[in-house]
Amino acid sequence: MPKQHETPLLDALKACTVKPHAPFYTPGHKRGQGISPVLADLLGEMVFRADLTELAELDSLFSSQGVIQTAQILAAEAFGAAQTWFLVNGSTCGIEAAILATCGAGDKIILPRNVHSSAIAGLILSGAMPIFINPEYDPVFDIAHSITPDAVAIALKQHLDAKAVLTVYPTYYGVCGDLAAIANITHQYNIPLLVDEAHGAHFAFHSELPTPALAAGADLTVQSIHKVLGAMTQASMLHILGERIDSDRISKALQLVQSTSPSYILLASLDAARQQMALNGEQLMSRTLQLADFAISQISQIPGLSILPPKSSPGFRELDKTRLTINVTNLGLTGFEAEEILDEQLGVTAEFSSLQNLTFIISLGNTISDIEQLIQGCQILAKKYHRNKVISHTLVEQNFTEYTVQISPRAAFFAPHETLPIEQTSDRICAEIVCPYPPGIPVLMPGEVITKAAIAYLQQIPAMGGIISGCADPSLRTLKVVKN
Repeated sequence: MPKQHETPLLDALKACTVKPHAPFYTPGHKRGQGISPVLADLLGEMVFRADLTELAELDSLFSSQGVIQTAQILAAEAFGAAQTWFLVNGSTCGIEAAILATCGAGDKIILPRNVHSSAIAGLILSGAMPIFINPEYDPVFDIAHSITPDAVAIALKQHLDAKAVLTVYPTYYGVCGDLAAIANITHQYNIPLLVDEAHGAHFAFHSELPTPALAAGADLTVQSIHKVLGAMTQASMLHILGERIDSDRISKALQLVQSTSPSYILLASLDAARQQMALNGEQLMSRTLQLADFAISQISQIPGLSILPPKSSPGFRELDKTRLTINVTNLGLTGFEAEEILDEQLGVTAEFSSLQNLTFIISLGNTISDIEQLIQGCQILAKKYHRNKVISHTLVEQNFTEYTVQISPRAAFFAPHETLPIEQTSDRICAEIVCPYPPGIPVLMPGEVITKAAIAYLQQIPAMGGIISGCADPSLRTLKVVKN
């Protein structure tokens, strides 16, 4: 059996970079010889020597029997899974594959309304019909938390033919619901619990972090190793545990949504990130938690700023302390304005902003100087940029209680549509995904009835400095709707 100190895929890739031979295979730059000098000056030469195709020594992602298979076995052991798949199209393809592997056309899947846009893509690809649950809402910070076990129980009782439950754990704000209770309820109906754990890949490596999804009873979880650990951007993993997921269906679904030319640089970064956490994860997370604690203690003392605190509710059982959400409303600023000031004036860049809040990710890559700069930036923000005005927001950011799915997202996506001025789209069926990004949570999606509240909220976002993505007209002068 391979050992956790080994990096089989990384070692094989390294050997290929120094093997003398005449390359007559893709990619066309031939181990960097044909690369643009401008790009080589930026990235160096070695990265291109490692940009290789599926050579015999490097195994095949879709039919792994060599070093990729060994690397995935080691990852499964490190993250507490029965089987693991490496993903090179981000967690997006993992969520899509999870839905494709468990739901067919017309099948019902229960999921929170504040899912990532990748879940909507999975619904469109599979033809599954969403049964949405409204997440618990926090009126103080104006954000959505997790769905509750009671809400899942009610939905399952009303939809006995549901094929799966999908939930987000943690949310973009680091909030974790009662996943163990949700798993227990889901399994009473003998269907799988799928978890979008994109932001929780570090949970398995320290007891002070929230319970990992698999340990809480999830049957399948998708993790963005690049978001909070040491892998390259776009490098993620899909894990399964138990007997409720057909592993062959996962493999076949991933072949539909992943590239047939996977980046070995991304794959090797997963192998290296796994080794790093397996050997030093607890130490690295202890240091990261110390940095987070220091940031929390200092920023909490700054007048006008408040930090999302842990609390106990059905939709909020644990909080990842390495995810720092700061409310700036009492400064008379929007989150969008505060983000711009911090970034352009004070050299501090947040993960994302919303109407009231800024959210920061503290990870193993941050240093004490980063934290000190964040604290200093917040102090200057509060002292120098404080405004004596009230931020009015009559619309909650993620309050989805008024939203109704009229037809399946797939049916709406492929239906004949027309483009109308946004003021004329109320009560029509949306034909496109419309979401502020990040965090990539759609406010409107194909198949959903467009409400006046949704239109009013969306129109606020660009005016306050936010970005709308997914739709044909990001200015939101028009929307695509299903033809009557």
